[in-house]
Amino acid sequence: MGDDREAGVKVAVRCRPFNQREKDRGAKLIIDMNGAMTTIQNPETPNEEPKKFTFDFSYWSHDGYNEKDDGYLEAQPGSKYSSQRRVFEDLGQGVLDNAFKGFNCSLFAYGQTGSGKSYSMVGYGNNKGIVPITCDELFKAIEAGDKATKYEVTFSMLEIYNEQVRDLLSKDNPKGGLQVRQNPKLGLFYVVGLKKVAVGSYAEIDKRTQEGTANRTVASTNMNATSSRAHTVVTITFDQISKNEAGEETKKSSVINLVDLAGSERADSTGATGDRLKEGANINKSLSALGNVISALADLSGGKKKVMVPYRDSVLTKLLQNALGGNSKTVMIAALSPADINYDETLSTLRYADRAKKIKNKAVVNENPLDKLIRELREENEKLKKQMGGAMPVAGGAGMDPADGTYSKEEIERMRKEMEEEIRAQLLANQEQMKDMDESFEEKLKRNREEQEAMGAAQANTQDRKNKDPHLVNLNEDPMLSGVIFHFIEPGEMTIGRKDASPPPMIPLTGLSISKQHAVITFENNEATVKPGEQGAKTKINGVPLTGPTTLQHLDRVLFGSNHMYVFHNPLNPKAPENTPSKIDWDFAQKEIAKHKGFDTASAGMTKEQIIAQEQILELLPMVSEVNAISEELNKHRTFEVILISGAAMEGYGSKKGAKVVVKMKNLLNGNTWLWERGKFMNRRYMIQELYQRHLDGDEDVMKIPKEEDPFWEPPEDVLIGTANVFLQSLSYALDFDDKLAVTDYKGVEEGNLYVNITPCSDKGKPLDEDFFVEDPQELLGKPFHYKVTIKSAEVNKAKYSKGLHIKYKVYQDEDVTSTPVIKDTLSPEFKHHRIITYPAVNEDQLGYFEHGCITFQLYGVQEDSVNDNRLMKMTTKELRQMEQLQNPGMQRRQTISGEASEESKLRNELEVLKKKFERLEKKEKRIQDLCSEWKGKPAEEQQFEPFWRHVSAVANSSGNKLKTRVEILNTMLKGQKMLRAKQSSDGSGANVIQSQKAMQGGGTAGAQNGSNGSINSGNGSKACVIQ
Repeated sequence: MGDDREAGVKVAVRCRPFNQREKDRGAKLIIDMNGAMTTIQNPETPNEEPKKFTFDFSYWSHDGYNEKDDGYLEAQPGSKYSSQRRVFEDLGQGVLDNAFKGFNCSLFAYGQTGSGKSYSMVGYGNNKGIVPITCDELFKAIEAGDKATKYEVTFSMLEIYNEQVRDLLSKDNPKGGLQVRQNPKLGLFYVVGLKKVAVGSYAEIDKRTQEGTANRTVASTNMNATSSRAHTVVTITFDQISKNEAGEETKKSSVINLVDLAGSERADSTGATGDRLKEGANINKSLSALGNVISALADLSGGKKKVMVPYRDSVLTKLLQNALGGNSKTVMIAALSPADINYDETLSTLRYADRAKKIKNKAVVNENPLDKLIRELREENEKLKKQMGGAMPVAGGAGMDPADGTYSKEEIERMRKEMEEEIRAQLLANQEQMKDMDESFEEKLKRNREEQEAMGAAQANTQDRKNKDPHLVNLNEDPMLSGVIFHFIEPGEMTIGRKDASPPPMIPLTGLSISKQHAVITFENNEATVKPGEQGAKTKINGVPLTGPTTLQHLDRVLFGSNHMYVFHNPLNPKAPENTPSKIDWDFAQKEIAKHKGFDTASAGMTKEQIIAQEQILELLPMVSEVNAISEELNKHRTFEVILISGAAMEGYGSKKGAKVVVKMKNLLNGNTWLWERGKFMNRRYMIQELYQRHLDGDEDVMKIPKEEDPFWEPPEDVLIGTANVFLQSLSYALDFDDKLAVTDYKGVEEGNLYVNITPCSDKGKPLDEDFFVEDPQELLGKPFHYKVTIKSAEVNKAKYSKGLHIKYKVYQDEDVTSTPVIKDTLSPEFKHHRIITYPAVNEDQLGYFEHGCITFQLYGVQEDSVNDNRLMKMTTKELRQMEQLQNPGMQRRQTISGEASEESKLRNELEVLKKKFERLEKKEKRIQDLCSEWKGKPAEEQQFEPFWRHVSAVANSSGNKLKTRVEILNTMLKGQKMLRAKQSSDGSGANVIQSQKAMQGGGTAGAQNGSNGSINSGNGSKACVIQ
């Protein structure tokens, strides 16, 4: 047992290149590496010092490489690029060396989806990852090893998804997955009934890996599982049997666990933290539990006492107990996304890895005489059999007597049954192990090779046929799972549908929205035609719904149901339609579907925010399709759609926030709607998947769960009907605004009208008269200013909103939202809402708000959890969704609105301000004309110039700079009038003319009567005074 020692978990981080999406959006690099140190720069604070982390290895694989003719990526001379081989030599070789010494070894990859975990673990093409290289080198070392030693290698492959274990080397897994139990003697957990196959070469492991990948692809497609949320565990058991000095056969055994963990996306990073059911999904349970285990183990290794390590909290942590905190040499590789958009996730990954490196394990060599192992197993079996046959230890134990009242008879009986089940399971496991020991490795190897030969013949046939015969090949969001499933098209008619159809289909498919007779493909004269197999069967060709017979062309994309995506290949007629790319991937197919749903998928000329929104749409569309299909199957009376809401629709014109991608859920029974942020929807989707999986497993309680636990249910909440914008230019001239505003929803559809008044006023709310009008907004600076917001009433178009209506809004620098009372039982609510806003001294920011800002009034409707039409209750969700689509045929094409409605509103407001300015000037001019007329009508002896001058001056000074200029002209005229009167009294002349030219804006009634010369006339004794 020598060579026992305590060692820390070895931790490496690796940074991948930018992917195409990141290049398209002009992503910025936030990661740098120097030796073992990794730094990360916060893109929001570029002047701050980067955060620094040190690991055993920091692998730079972002750039500095060349691609050879065979596709292998190698480092450029002098670059710091780390190739696949370099990573293996540092990490995989150590795993291999320790395995030969008899240590258990574990290597697991951690990181967000798309960060490069699978590339490091499995690789792609000639760039093989750690797993295949390790397996290859293992058999090379066996070939070169001691001939007196007997080597035995067994291989298993499993997947953990949604807390269920699936054996990937088996096509048939029990409902609910394989059970995980604990060995009471060793304290370790194991998977009951997991298939372990004997392998004698790397080629055999490679074929088994392909088999596991194919089974994983079929299962994930059938079960709507998201492959990025599944953990894959490959276990290689490596036994070395030799004779010791005493001549006894001893077995040195090493268990090598190679774990590709699910994507580490945090719920809070996508907005799911506001969800009332945020703790409900099993999908994130394993990774959360893994984080808690790592933290607890790090505390233990740091000297903390009484730390409980929560291995039992998830299936993953149960199976990784030995790897993380026990008898194992463990390596962790954390994959890093290098782009600025992934800063939070990448920082989280670095902190996770930093905690893991603090864990200390005590690994021991697993070496025991074979006879001893067999003897111990037999002894344990006899002991278990006695327990099964005799009195159970539960009875008579402390508190186990029904008489003492601690436990009821029912509880004691239940515990007795549970213990019997555990003992029986352990007995079966021991018997299986003994049977396994009785069968020689050579016999196991022969049996598994025979099984593999049959599979190999089928694989060879597939490879041969795909170059000659027309076929469908699968597409998957995980590139590793694309191109795995082939369906060959035979001459004549081929039926596609559910396997429970009668007669059975030639291509059986399982999963959401697959009908019994789903589709029929006819192949004649080297041409394939597809048509629906029954009414309502959902199939899309190149993103367009299939409604009748359609000819399939080479490289056409075919979607059966919700998630069976294929590409059609026709080697007999290999001409693809124009502009079809030579290589079709998942993203291309999803963009095509999005385009036909009305979303713009071109990225040219887009901003970074727009590209991110587009990516989120492409990500959510297949998820929404899946959730709609589950809603139909479970008859939940809900429909979902992806919508894009502009910042203006959310927060008003001029919002600095970009468009937001959300999912709208609608209750088909009463029309209630909810808008879910992306993170909340994704969180609910995982719960919906879990619910559906329980349904598939035969759990009848799924249809009876309380609504509070149902991920499809949400309590009613007020719905945003639409918004109306009031632009405030009028306030910058001390003018009022009074108008009927259109209320538009996020699609730009008019939902009603709102009557609003914005009036400059006194501090008591009294409207200012016309004398306070200013022509230059700068005159308001430094002065106190008050204005009153009045919401008079509204008119709403749709009757469903009569349950209650209210308005919410915010003005400049408001922290809290102002709300009106709820007005019920009317579509024409009288709000009669008033609010006075006061600025003690107007500053530049407030003036800028007047000139360029607006108030966005949000009209909300009250929703109630009731059904208005009981006839709808008799309809299925599928029928209700079809009815909804018939009633709203343009729905798919109107998923977003730009700022057009707000721009129109702004222009209308500017026109209104100009009109009001014109009206005020006209009024001022009319007042001065009236003063002139009054003055003219007086006898000469009563024409006192000083009072007349003061009145005109007051009116002009209240009207802005241009009228001040006019009063200066009038002053000159008055002075001249005095001189004329003095002269008249001396020489008796009654004629005088004073002309003054002034170019004016707009024009008034006087201009029409007196031409355009803008003259002021007094002559021929008429004493007429006209100001234009």
